[in-house]
Amino acid sequence: MVSKTYSYGYDEYEEGKGPSTMVEDILADPELSELTELIIGSWGSAYEDGCQPIIDGIIENAGRFSHIEKLFIGDMDFEECEVSWIIQGDYSKLWAALPNLKELTIKGSTDLGLGEIIHENLEALTIICGGLPVGNLEEIGKARLPKLKKLLLYIGSDNYGFDGNADTIHKLLAKADFPELEYLGIVDSEIQDELVEVVLNSKFMNQIHTLDLSCGTLSDKGGKLLLEKLPQYSNIKKLDVHYHFMTEEMMKKLEALPISVDASDRNNPGSYRGETYMYAMLTE
Repeated sequence: MVSKTYSYGYDEYEEGKGPSTMVEDILADPELSELTELIIGSWGSAYEDGCQPIIDGIIENAGRFSHIEKLFIGDMDFEECEVSWIIQGDYSKLWAALPNLKELTIKGSTDLGLGEIIHENLEALTIICGGLPVGNLEEIGKARLPKLKKLLLYIGSDNYGFDGNADTIHKLLAKADFPELEYLGIVDSEIQDELVEVVLNSKFMNQIHTLDLSCGTLSDKGGKLLLEKLPQYSNIKKLDVHYHFMTEEMMKKLEALPISVDASDRNNPGSYRGETYMYAMLTE
């Protein structure tokens, strides 16, 4: 795998670089034809300007990018741009433009459009965000991805874009048709206990080998459900619940399961004026 990251710092942005110049610079790179992984970092103004010119540039020059197998658009940390501020774009025409794409990672959900998702070779779809809108979840539920092996979705908070509830995720998993799915990640939610119940009752529990419920507000309530249900599924080999709010006792019970369990990064709920608060790992 030959990988390269393209991004602009503040000085380059001040000199006129931005989303409209990114693809031009990539095309001018003699190493482009050798790359299998393309990573787009900060385009210099992600909180003001979306990445649509980058997406459009890839589509318009599909012949030069058709060999790319892994694509990540929005790989930037909070110092460059808070995740909830990243302005994304419309990916509806990208699916056809990159026929050899196997992995797509998108960071940010503001103005994100996925369109009609049809791809014969995509094996992994990851969306990292502070809140994933219902519209995007519905697009994923209708996707035709016969070779999809990994689905990782950051559900996030209603303060940063998630406008659904547990029933939204239930509908997604009920409608989705991913016959090759091996890794299911429904993470970073402020209703993680409710989503644990939804996921454990989904059809995918009979086929996946990795269950990722990390980075959210998982408490002993959700932990108990996992203890009760997981032994029913011999196909599950790994459980990821890192960053959670379970007690040490519950954490140790899960770690004693005869599978690989990551229950690291235990947090204690906060309290204010008698109210208890728990926060997902990634929101803003």
